[in-house]
Amino acid sequence: MKTKIVFGLMAGLAMLFTACSESATDVIDEEIIAVNDVKSSEVAALLGDSCDFTGELSDADIEGLVWMREEEKFAHDVYVTLYEIHGIPVFNNISKSESAHTAAVLHLLSGFGIEDPAIEGVGNFSNEVFTNLYNQLTETGESSLVEALKVGALIEETDIADLAVLVDETQNETIKQVYSNLLRGSSFHLKAFTGILNQMDENYIPTVITQEEFDAIVNEDDTDADGDDSGTFVPGTGECDGTGPNA
Repeated sequence: MKTKIVFGLMAGLAMLFTACSESATDVIDEEIIAVNDVKSSEVAALLGDSCDFTGELSDADIEGLVWMREEEKFAHDVYVTLYEIHGIPVFNNISKSESAHTAAVLHLLSGFGIEDPAIEGVGNFSNEVFTNLYNQLTETGESSLVEALKVGALIEETDIADLAVLVDETQNETIKQVYSNLLRGSSFHLKAFTGILNQMDENYIPTVITQEEFDAIVNEDDTDADGDDSGTFVPGTGECDGTGPNA
C-alpha cells in the first residue's frame, strides 16, 4: 500500500511539473462548478446503523485501516489548503466528504480497538510520507488553478487504486462495505475535478490507474435515483455506509 501511493503520486507529480498548460481562466461559470461538485456521500447500499466488529482482522486489514485513516485526512488537508488558495467551491465541498470518509475509517479503528494514527491540524501526519506529499502537492497546486485541479484528480485516482486493492484483499464484510463506498465516493471526486478541467479545455491523463479504468469512471452515469445531479454534499445515514458515524 505504501509503495502504491508513494510511487503513484510521485509519478503524477512528475507529470504535473513537466506538463505545459495554458493559464487557468479567471472566471469559471458557477453552473459548471455546481454540476461537477462532489457527490461522494451517496452510497450504493447501507449496512444499517451499527457495524459488526466481530471476527479477527489480519495484519493487512489493520495496516490498511491505519494507512487509509491518514490517506483520507491527507486528501482533506490538501483540499482545505487549495480552497484557501483558489476559493473554488469544489475543493471545499470535497474536503467535507473527505472529513466524512476519515470519520468512517476512525469508527472502524475504534470498533476494532486499533490506535488512531491521526494528528490534529492541517498538514500534520504520523506518517512522514503524507507530510512530505502534502507539502509537495500543495506547492504544486498553488501555482495555478489548473494544477490544483490536477492535484485533486491525482489524489483521487491514487485513492481509487488503493481502495480497490483493500476491498479485494479483506475478508471482513464490514470493512469491505465501508471501503466500497469510499471507493464510490472517490470516483465521484475524480469526475468532479476532471469535469471542471474539461470545461477549461484541459486534458487530464491518469498516471496511477489505467486509461481504461479512468474512462470507465468518468463515463459512468452518476445521476441520483431521483434524477438529481446537483452534486451537493449530503450526510450519510448509517455508521457503516462509508460516510462516518451519525452524531
